[in-house]
Amino acid sequence: MAEITADMVKLLREATSAGVLDCKKALTDSKGDFEAAVEVLRKKGLASAAKKATRDANEGIIGSYIHSGSKVATLVEVNCETDFVARTDQFQQLARDLAMHVTAARPQWVAREEVPEEIVAKEIEIYREQMATSGKPAPVVEKIIEGKLDKWYSEMCLLEQSFVKDQDVTIKDLLTTSIATLGENIRVRRFARLEIGG
Repeated sequence: MAEITADMVKLLREATSAGVLDCKKALTDSKGDFEAAVEVLRKKGLASAAKKATRDANEGIIGSYIHSGSKVATLVEVNCETDFVARTDQFQQLARDLAMHVTAARPQWVAREEVPEEIVAKEIEIYREQMATSGKPAPVVEKIIEGKLDKWYSEMCLLEQSFVKDQDVTIKDLLTTSIATLGENIRVRRFARLEIGG
């Protein structure tokens, strides 16, 4: 096994923003393999992010974005646990990115739980009518309707949309990564998108 040096720990800290002891333990557990250590820390960070997601988030900032030409703008309230984290460059960049994303992607709600039941019922009714003459068995039709509804949620709900700067990452994933990195619960409380003539 390779000897774990201070330089290795320092490099891992710079790459992951994890604490010194966590970096040293990850390098020890991965027998000095840098990539494996990064993976260990990422998994640990995402696991701890899940625990943090239940904590109160009553601080934060309003992120804003005004598109060139000043015809479209967005305000997004992004909450965290402390004013200290709210003032960090990373948190403020996250809020700006979220505002820019809302401007471009036009979500209607933050999460699927916020969508009014009557709107969901109307969507299901439309899908059911589309499938009425398909001749498929009822269980298959229900699965197709469920799939169409999930796709609709991914277009209408902010947390389920693919991030405009990285289509491989959803907004929920982006928030989870930020929670792991910043060490606090982070949530999007609400947003307002304004468009001239819209």
